[in-house]
Amino acid sequence: MSGHSKWATTKHKKAVIDAKRGKLFAKLIKNIEVAARTGGADPDGNPTLFDAIQKAKKSSVPNKNIDSAVKRGAGIEAGGADYETIMYEGYGPNGVAVLIECLTDNRNRAASDVRVAMTRNGGSMADPGSVSYLFNRKGVVIVPKSGLSEDEVLGAVLEAGVEEVNDIGESFEVLSEAGDLVAVRTALQEAGIDYDSAEANFVPTMQVELDEDGARKIFKLVDALEDSDDVQNVFANFDVSDEVMEKVEA
Repeated sequence: MSGHSKWATTKHKKAVIDAKRGKLFAKLIKNIEVAARTGGADPDGNPTLFDAIQKAKKSSVPNKNIDSAVKRGAGIEAGGADYETIMYEGYGPNGVAVLIECLTDNRNRAASDVRVAMTRNGGSMADPGSVSYLFNRKGVVIVPKSGLSEDEVLGAVLEAGVEEVNDIGESFEVLSEAGDLVAVRTALQEAGIDYDSAEANFVPTMQVELDEDGARKIFKLVDALEDSDDVQNVFANFDVSDEVMEKVEA
């Protein structure tokens, strides 16, 4: 997982730059709206909303924007859009499997954006089901190290259904079944351990090892996909060694 997870860490740093463009804020706000519409405006009774708010706060989204998104989603305030989740599947360069999760109020625009980004960056669309079987839905919690050891994190979540804890550089990645996500997150909170995000993500079951050229191509494709306002998440089954990652970042 090292290279793939390190890419996730690099993406986290890149998110700070994205935030300045407003892209990240818009996507986090959309998550909150949808969570509030689906499960109500009370974060204590709506774990998905709780996690969406937590992630937004960690990414410095202003509280007033968060509150407005909750109210729009719950129908307390006017102006909420009717978003739907659509999954697209495809292959990137070097046969890397790509899952694209969209949250959109315009299905045709989303499909067009995804198709254009894929074809212009060496990718191709695939039929539903032809790629998704290479991924499992998992609970993923990102815990900043802040002087913590892997054993301390593992000890805190051992009873909550954790599957593994991975060292991904400046943070730990805590994996569980998607259904155990709230239990794992709650166990961390009870142990007084801070975390950056907790969400259900698609984690690859097998990975394609990439060289520098392959890594550059797949990163370019992911960037192009994430540039669409309708794309919420991109999941891909590649692995990049630390050595290759350093060359790409240089």
